[in-house]
Amino acid sequence: MLVKDIISAIEAFAPPVYQESYDNCGIQVGNTGDEVKGVLLTLDVTEEVLDEAMQRNCNMIVAHHPLIFSGLKRISGRNYVERIVHKAIKNDIVIYAAHTNMDNMLEGVNAKIAEKLGLVSTSILSAKTNTLSKLYTYAPMDVADKLRDALFAAGAGHIHQYRECSFNTRGTGTFRPAEGTNPSIGEAGGAREQVEEIKIEVIVEKHAETRVLNALRENHTYEEVAYELIPLPNPNQHIGSGMVGSLASPMTETDFLGYLQKQMKTDCIRHTALRNKPIEKVAICGGSGSFFLKDAINTGADIFITGDFKYHQFFDAEGKIIIADIGHYESEQFTPEIFQAILKKKMPTFAILLSNINTNPVKYYY
Repeated sequence: MLVKDIISAIEAFAPPVYQESYDNCGIQVGNTGDEVKGVLLTLDVTEEVLDEAMQRNCNMIVAHHPLIFSGLKRISGRNYVERIVHKAIKNDIVIYAAHTNMDNMLEGVNAKIAEKLGLVSTSILSAKTNTLSKLYTYAPMDVADKLRDALFAAGAGHIHQYRECSFNTRGTGTFRPAEGTNPSIGEAGGAREQVEEIKIEVIVEKHAETRVLNALRENHTYEEVAYELIPLPNPNQHIGSGMVGSLASPMTETDFLGYLQKQMKTDCIRHTALRNKPIEKVAICGGSGSFFLKDAINTGADIFITGDFKYHQFFDAEGKIIIADIGHYESEQFTPEIFQAILKKKMPTFAILLSNINTNPVKYYY
């Protein structure tokens, strides 16, 4: 098993093209061609986690949070990042991270939180835009089926659970081949030609654009392939931040807070004033989710669960919703289980281990 095989499995689930602009997902230390003896899965990469990987014969660490967020100007051991990088290189340990690309997946970080809380009828809280395009192309009648199949195989026409979606219109195309061309119909320098064609329209997701366009060029019979790839501003209901869902049965506010504390294994929940209303609709966002408070309110959620709310941001609830800050680590601590499920499905007999280290830097005195 090679590093690139592990990365390929993860990025098929969470393509890096969906990471946020500030993020640094991907390989942090090491080479994609290295042989992998075992993989250790963790939320954060710490010196203790690195030691654990070495002790458990794992030469690759897959983390949710990147070790390196910004460029390193030197590796001299001044801080824990430099020490880890130096030690990882010295001991041939590969470090890889899938962060906000995993956050933005429909079945990613927030789906795991929803699973732990038993939420049903879930959907993305804040859907991303500019992740979809519409491809239009034109093909002669006798090759349209083959071309369409090639586009589908490359990833076009996929709309979540629906596959091979397209719209097709018959029409007549015209062209006049200039001298020096090699037309599939007519002769170079000849008269204007016309041909019965099918206009094929398919949705293309951002991560599949290159593959789809390559398939278009490789499988089309025309020397000059006519196509249009038009960006769509449509919200993508399957990629975005946070999640909203419902409890199977409503709970009182205090019962739900107790349930939340137990299910998310948190020592402390900071929350706004209770509203004396049952909790039924729940909005969640793993990590730092204060940016999505308005989205949570707009969905009609009774409570918004996330981490890293600042003091003055609690006022923004304005009695319209309960903010429940369970902590950054606490909200994302189950993310390594997602990596485990992805990799076990692809390579069930390979050594894929969950870290035993609690990497939460925040401690509570109570």
